[in-house]
Amino acid sequence: MKQYETFELRFSGETLQAAWAGIDLTAVFSHGGESKTVKGFYDGDGQYVIRFLPEEPGDYSWKVSGVIRAEGKEICEPAEGRHGPVRAADTHFEYADGRLFIPFGTTVYALASQDDELVKQTLETLKSDPFNKVRMCVFPKHYDYNHNEPPFFAFEKRADGGWDTGRPCIAFWHRLEKILHRIQAMGIQIDLILFHPYDRWGFASLPQRDNLTYLDYLLRRLSAMPNIWWSLANEYDLCMLAKTLADWEEIEEFVAANDPYRHLLSSHNCFCHWDFSRENVTHCSIQTKALTEIPRWMETYHKPVVIDECAYEGNLPHSWGSISGKEMVYRFWRCYASGAYCTHGETFLSEDDILWWARGGKLKGESPKRIAFLREIMESLPGPLTPWLTEWSRLPLLSAQGIRAMLAAQPAPEGFTLLALNSLARMNDTERATHMQADHSWASRCGEDAFLKFFDLQTCAEFPFELPQDKQYRVELIDVWDMTRKTIMENASGKTLVKLPAQEGMAVLITAM
Repeated sequence: MKQYETFELRFSGETLQAAWAGIDLTAVFSHGGESKTVKGFYDGDGQYVIRFLPEEPGDYSWKVSGVIRAEGKEICEPAEGRHGPVRAADTHFEYADGRLFIPFGTTVYALASQDDELVKQTLETLKSDPFNKVRMCVFPKHYDYNHNEPPFFAFEKRADGGWDTGRPCIAFWHRLEKILHRIQAMGIQIDLILFHPYDRWGFASLPQRDNLTYLDYLLRRLSAMPNIWWSLANEYDLCMLAKTLADWEEIEEFVAANDPYRHLLSSHNCFCHWDFSRENVTHCSIQTKALTEIPRWMETYHKPVVIDECAYEGNLPHSWGSISGKEMVYRFWRCYASGAYCTHGETFLSEDDILWWARGGKLKGESPKRIAFLREIMESLPGPLTPWLTEWSRLPLLSAQGIRAMLAAQPAPEGFTLLALNSLARMNDTERATHMQADHSWASRCGEDAFLKFFDLQTCAEFPFELPQDKQYRVELIDVWDMTRKTIMENASGKTLVKLPAQEGMAVLITAM
């Protein structure tokens, strides 16, 4: 047994012929005066399995009950190079050992539904690219450029042709786990999508009792993996004809209640956001192009914000799949320079219909190496970033009442500020936020140790910064497309005027010396 590594107990018993999901098999693991109960599962051919994720080193005892009875003791060795599951910590992520985790995601929705050769090629691509999180589905996907049949399905079929969730297809789960373990071995987090609407097989319209039977078996098999995240759905709101909001909330509650390790959990939208204020939800998983709203979401939910879909680099005849590599890079910088995170996807037309976003293969775009450059910068910072809001950049977050309070403050605003506040106070919240988007400041900070500003499409020749007076700072100019980073000033403090090259795609990183 090793800390932060899946521990498995395997027993031989009766070979089951009828239903084998939801069998009576549990184990209690005890350590240091605390106990954790986990459920086991049937793995075919008379094999019964218990999986456990030890999060502390030391002496453990275990006792199995139900269809198998056994007990024993283990010594759990301390982690060596393993950091444990990723957790949400305020508006950022940390591993269980406290080390900062900065997600740089990519999307390969139907990876698990491809043939072995394509899976192998996709995993080889992931080895050499900058992504440390991958979004992928359990169920196969039916959509444009994605019509292949998967090698296996998650369940066996009943005599009437319907899916028998009480009889999971063991070959499917073995193959899925093999793929997940290969991804885990690369140090990549798996954001596993449990449901989605793009379906021709009937998985999106299972009765709720079957949904819960499926989830129970999945959680028994996979929850002891240290690098797993739960995404309730890709575009949950497009599944509302088959699942009510109450159904979705029951699914969320069920996953949270039956995951002994409380892995990260969220739900992704097409239009209507999930309610990220719900207690079980650990972070905001959002599809949007309205990136100027990131500070509002961080302030509202006090949770990490992950823009899991901001459109894809590609050339499809769809708005969501036809942004340039440069625009993808800019969207990444807008997110990270706001204290949030972003997920990549790629959709270039191909005669064989193998597009990365759905099926994987090889990456063809210009953004991945520049995302790698951004990741290198983010991981060099002394800590997580939060929005760097000035009095002006905070205005879209305020209500009319808040703006009127600024007008009444002492010393009273003067000149243009007074005129602007009077006008903004007359606008409703939606009008104000929409109007102020063009003036949004993509800026964040790590306390007083680092400041980052992305100038996006602005072509400033100079820019004034207000820095703490009692510290000395190094100022670096970053070209996000050409991937250059050079020091242009040292020992800066207080009011600092930084000279810029008057071209788009520039960022300034200011770090304490």
